[in-house]
Amino acid sequence: MAKNSPSRIESVARSASLVTLAVFISRILGLVREQVLAYFFGAGKAMDAFVVGYRIPNLLRDLFAEGALAGAFVKVFTASTEKEGLKRAFQKASILISNFLLILLIIVLAGIFFAPYIVSLMAPYFKEDPSKYYITVSLTRIMMPFLLFISLSAIFAGLLNSLGIFFLPALSSGFFNLFSIIIGVSGYYVLSFYGYEPIFAMALGVTLGGLLQAFMQYPLLKKRGFSFQFKVNFSLPEFYEILKLILPVVIGFSAVQINIFINTFFATSCGEGAVSWYSYAFRIMYVPLGLFGVGLSQALLPELTRNITKGDLSLARDTYGKALIVSLSVSLPSALGLFSLSEDVVKVLFERGAFKPEDTFWTSEILKIFALALPFYGLSKVSVPLFYALNRTSIPASGSFLAVFINLLVILLTIKILGIKGVAFGTTAGLMAQCLFLLVLSFKFLGLPEKARFLRSFFTFMVALVGLYGMIFLFKNLTDNPFLRLIFTIPSCALGFIILCRFLGPEETYIFYKKFIKR
Repeated sequence: MAKNSPSRIESVARSASLVTLAVFISRILGLVREQVLAYFFGAGKAMDAFVVGYRIPNLLRDLFAEGALAGAFVKVFTASTEKEGLKRAFQKASILISNFLLILLIIVLAGIFFAPYIVSLMAPYFKEDPSKYYITVSLTRIMMPFLLFISLSAIFAGLLNSLGIFFLPALSSGFFNLFSIIIGVSGYYVLSFYGYEPIFAMALGVTLGGLLQAFMQYPLLKKRGFSFQFKVNFSLPEFYEILKLILPVVIGFSAVQINIFINTFFATSCGEGAVSWYSYAFRIMYVPLGLFGVGLSQALLPELTRNITKGDLSLARDTYGKALIVSLSVSLPSALGLFSLSEDVVKVLFERGAFKPEDTFWTSEILKIFALALPFYGLSKVSVPLFYALNRTSIPASGSFLAVFINLLVILLTIKILGIKGVAFGTTAGLMAQCLFLLVLSFKFLGLPEKARFLRSFFTFMVALVGLYGMIFLFKNLTDNPFLRLIFTIPSCALGFIILCRFLGPEETYIFYKKFIKR
């Protein structure tokens, strides 16, 4: 088995590097979209309303599109392909998509109708300003169809991932961001000219961008033999198999949504701009999250499913253990870099137009707190596919509820003293607790990974991080210009970190960068 394991982790790293390249492009475009929002709307009333209005369909998006539904669809489709062949699996996939589209359409219509009540529940403090409340309700209604389109996109992406195609599905969100920018910027001037609230253009861009993201993936699926026909059949056994798989995950992801609800609720009580600062900081953190979380988790799920379906737990343990090291190789330097350079990063990205120095200060303070959670988030994203593959989806659900409890506890203990920073501390503490919970149980079911490799990797990371911090400290004192500091610091420190990992080893500490650079 040992002879096969290097090729397995190389396969995962190769797939992850493809996803990472695409997701990195998408995250950069996502940052550009946030820059557009920051330039035109800063951290004022309209932006606060947009963040809450967008978050409502996003709560359900995380639940259906990027959580339970997408993961269960990949597992069922992969198993169906192995047993009955690709043609029959595609036929069943078409029926399953029809079933879920009908369900999602009903949810979207309900969301549009009940938008005032949902906003009142999530952001009750907005009702103190009637115009802010009205704008939030209107934005929610405009963006609710986004849930339907992005869920369809996630299913298409899952089908393509099962076929070994990772780049285009991951890149599709980049087109969503690009289209949102084009609609938002052009619509801003059109709506302003006619005297309407220009933030509505950004909401329209979100909805239409989700539609484009879904349809750009369909031609590649059709080329592989898939043809979608709307045909509902709720008697299909695979439909109930997916429901059985997603039920505990829905419960678990509902805990994640409860966390988001809690954070939004408390953030809206911290004064105007707090919701926006929190959102801007999280968007910045989303760039490195895309580097390790999305790529590795998407590449791992099919690989671990194959290992465990064949009963090869030894190979699954080896693959999972090495993936943990690969995740840390990206998340640890990202966390240190974001923590040390937070103010420079926010200033360079956002401080222009309506985004003021005060907004930079608060956003960077929140970003520092988020940076502490990056390694833990990365390890959690790597661990969740393992429990999917083991059919123990209740475990991530339990971890999510633990995160809710820790998050709420920390917020209640700190918000009166720290304000919006207390909300950020709650988020970080919850992610840390969830990660430790998943790691302990993953080792229980699979056993501990190879001890020698982990100890050597830990030593390598410690040495590389010390060297990385020294380089950051040196570059920060060379110039007062934040743009020049970032231009010189980021590539130099990244190169230094990779060289140290390459010199000290093992291969898992730098294999991700090796594959990424080749791509």
